[in-house]
Amino acid sequence: MAKTIEEIINKDLAQERLEAYLKTVAHLGHVEITVNRFEESLWFFTEIMGLVVTEQTEERAYLRAWQDYDHHTLILHEGKTSEVNRVGWRVSAKESLYLFEKVLKEMSIAFQWVEGGAKKALGDALHFHSPAGVPIELYWEKELFVTEDPKIQSQLPSHPSKYRSYGVSPRRFDHVNIMVDDVKKEQEWWTELLGIHHRYYIENAADVRLGSWLSRTNIAHEVAFMRNANQDGAKFHHLAYYLDSPDELIRAANIMAENGLKIEWGPGKHGTSGAQFIYVFEPSGHRVEIWTGGMLIFSPDWEPIQWTSEVGELGLEMWGSKPPETYFTYGTKLGK
Repeated sequence: MAKTIEEIINKDLAQERLEAYLKTVAHLGHVEITVNRFEESLWFFTEIMGLVVTEQTEERAYLRAWQDYDHHTLILHEGKTSEVNRVGWRVSAKESLYLFEKVLKEMSIAFQWVEGGAKKALGDALHFHSPAGVPIELYWEKELFVTEDPKIQSQLPSHPSKYRSYGVSPRRFDHVNIMVDDVKKEQEWWTELLGIHHRYYIENAADVRLGSWLSRTNIAHEVAFMRNANQDGAKFHHLAYYLDSPDELIRAANIMAENGLKIEWGPGKHGTSGAQFIYVFEPSGHRVEIWTGGMLIFSPDWEPIQWTSEVGELGLEMWGSKPPETYFTYGTKLGK
């Protein structure tokens, strides 16, 4: 005889599971970076990358890729030092912010409320730092991108703006990567506190965690942590944009070369995610990855995949190219 709903779902357990769901992030929302060569960086992200400026003030520019639905997914802030100010995550519900406040208090983690409207297009937000020092911003409300400009307005209701076919023209903002001294410790904190699923990881012969990749959505990863070879603290490794196909990636490489921009590594292919990539530096020193492909994850009970030292090189690069030393040592500062 089939069990009744009451037998299957214990009310107390259901309440615990509901609260556990609400105390999670929904997806990566944006990254805010300070650039020490503002005009040149703005040129890179608009003329070379092909991003759209939603709004601009004297010190800030708010940008998005053509199918980013939000008001912005990248903020450029003019400053003397190139650094990362905030990595923004939308939470799962409005109530989530208050649940996170409760947990942060219980864990004695310093945090700050930022009132809605204090930041462009953003509602109330929580600011705090991870154990490695990553500046995190949690929010629920964010303005969507809306335009009546015929130059960029799409005829397709499902597209917030036209495919630009200008510069690299990525479809969307994809992920961020941060270098840390202790990858395992940082990954476990993000998974436990923010509910971001651990997808796969690489360890060396001494069982030291070299990299972990995490996502809350079904893409291969939204945030990654890699071991800082210098062991001198956390640094921002890169932000990444997604292209639709490998031919667009080759086109992007040609655009970089013809405009005197350094390609640090690639084209190549990561075995871990199955994505093809190039890494470049924008004029203020931030590393940018442009990539295409990558696996999608749909299983609700996914278990992290281990890449051991025997196959780790394939995970890093399937086609045999070797990353330069800077790939494991260079990053920009994390802001306070």
